[in-house]
Amino acid sequence: MTAWEKQKELAQYRVRQAEESLDEARFLLAGGKSARSVINRAYYAMFYAVLALLVYEEFSSSKHSGVLSYFNRRFIKGGVFDKSLGLWLGKAFELRQRVDYREQVEPAQEQATQVLNQADRFVSAVTRHLGGAGRI
Repeated sequence: MTAWEKQKELAQYRVRQAEESLDEARFLLAGGKSARSVINRAYYAMFYAVLALLVYEEFSSSKHSGVLSYFNRRFIKGGVFDKSLGLWLGKAFELRQRVDYREQVEPAQEQATQVLNQADRFVSAVTRHLGGAGRI
C-alpha cells in the first residue's frame, strides 16, 4: 500500500468515526437521554472530521486545543471553510469541556439539539471537501 493509499484509508476511517458519533448523538437525543452525552458525541463528530482533514497536513498535536487552533488557522483563516464552522467547533469544544468536567452543569436539550445540528453540517462540509479533492 502506498503512502497516499494509507492516508486515504486513515481519512476514511476518521470520517466513519465522525459519522458514527453523529449517529450516536442522534440516537441519544431521540431517546431523550442526557444532553451532556449528546453534546459530547456531537463535539467528537466534529473533532474526528477535523482529524480526517489533518491526515493530509504536516501537523500533529496531542491536545484538542492544538488541533482546533490549527484548523482555524489553516482552514478558516485560509478560506477553505466558512467562518461559521470555526465558531461552531469552538463553541462545541467549550460546551463539551464545561459539561464534561465542571460539576453540576446541566445543559439544556435545546443546546444539545443546536450543537448536534451544527455538528451535522460541519461533518457534511468536511466530507464534501475531502470527497471533492478525491481524498476519501
